[in-house]
Amino acid sequence: MRLLACATALAMGFVAVPASAEATAAKVVYGYAWADGNGHLRIVPKSATFVRKGEFRSYRLKPVAGAQEVRLDYTGASFGRVTVACDLKETEGQVALDAKGLGRTACEAGDLTDGLARGPVPLRVEYRGADAVKINEFLVTEWPGARTARGTLKRVNDTAVLFTTGGKTVKLGYTHATSFYRTTARCRDGWLAGRPVNADKQGLGKKSCTSADLTRALKAARHPVLVKIDYTPEAGGVNEVWEVFGDA
Repeated sequence: MRLLACATALAMGFVAVPASAEATAAKVVYGYAWADGNGHLRIVPKSATFVRKGEFRSYRLKPVAGAQEVRLDYTGASFGRVTVACDLKETEGQVALDAKGLGRTACEAGDLTDGLARGPVPLRVEYRGADAVKINEFLVTEWPGARTARGTLKRVNDTAVLFTTGGKTVKLGYTHATSFYRTTARCRDGWLAGRPVNADKQGLGKKSCTSADLTRALKAARHPVLVKIDYTPEAGGVNEVWEVFGDA
């Protein structure tokens, strides 16, 4: 009877798919990836449109309303770079792309780690559950623009913050070029500690410090702190942070 039932199902075009297979079906996400702990990345899904102009192949990324951040382990994934060699920081005028504009230089997970350490990387990621299985770098048609705003900043971890302005909160990551300007006498001082000896007439910090100093200051702050920032909201990056002293 069981064999007869299977034969009937096949004859009618029906094929049973085990629930476990459905649960492990690969999903795909496009977006700007950020480092998120050892061997992990985080990425907010974007809509991706393939653009080809002559020999230039790239993707146009746009926000997706309500998209939720995905965190993935990439240590076991294959990784295709757009550069002609795995250890290059930039394309240097030569690219290795397939017909769909995806990086085809076969690299290791460690090469992705190096790239993420410098800031956001545009990626197409195939994943199952919480594990990335195939990752390809790609070129973006136009890198998103930066803007400045005042608001409050709160630490997430040593490489990410939450910025709130105009009633909206966004998660931002550090890049290798993130800088921090303090009103305090020393970079290692607590938030707004002492007299604002390095504040300009608008109360903005002038003393040049590093992202590590920003992390240290935010760790000691019990509440979100007032700042002015230069950031790239679509890519999720923070470029510059100014400590703000209200009575300077």
